[in-house]
Amino acid sequence: MFDYLFAQYSGYPAHEIVLEIIAVLFGLLSVWYAKNNNILVFPTGLISTMIYVYLLWKWSLLGDMQINAYYVIMSIYGWYHWTRQKENVTEFPISKTTRSEKIWALFLFFLSMVFVVLVYWYFDKLTSWTAYVDTLTTGIFFAGMWLMAKRKIENWILWIIGDFISIPLYFYKGYTFTSIQYIIFTIIAVYGYLEWKKILQQKEF
Repeated sequence: MFDYLFAQYSGYPAHEIVLEIIAVLFGLLSVWYAKNNNILVFPTGLISTMIYVYLLWKWSLLGDMQINAYYVIMSIYGWYHWTRQKENVTEFPISKTTRSEKIWALFLFFLSMVFVVLVYWYFDKLTSWTAYVDTLTTGIFFAGMWLMAKRKIENWILWIIGDFISIPLYFYKGYTFTSIQYIIFTIIAVYGYLEWKKILQQKEF
């Protein structure tokens, strides 16, 4: 069983394996902090995503690399957005997505998919079904990260969907540690949605 799960790492450089494990651990920390509405979601997420940008570039996974590069940018934006206060009160607390924000999220979803398809086409990487699934998860995660940076509860729904799709995808690609990470991501995302829903309900009463 162990060989089945981790045999693909036999030919990998040791430093890439270590970096992947570090990125996974900080990624898990980031999602845990997000679940608890803790601003440490962003610094921990930055460490994870910056490592993954490097690794995914090395592995020629361009769609995934673009997702993580976008995460780096949105983590900086979200970090700033979450710290904004007016008269010692959080200016942007947890809230539901407005109609206009849903339209923007949908626009971002399709725009990011089109962009990734063009990148894959340019580099002649549209040669496997995984490339097409990558475009779908890219759209989901781009919209999800934008909503999380804006502290919208619906971000968790997109994370759950995208994480669930990514579990078999990364395992098929040969990145077992990352696949396991997405299993845990999915579980935490479910609890994250329930936790934010409870906070939102308490605020409404």
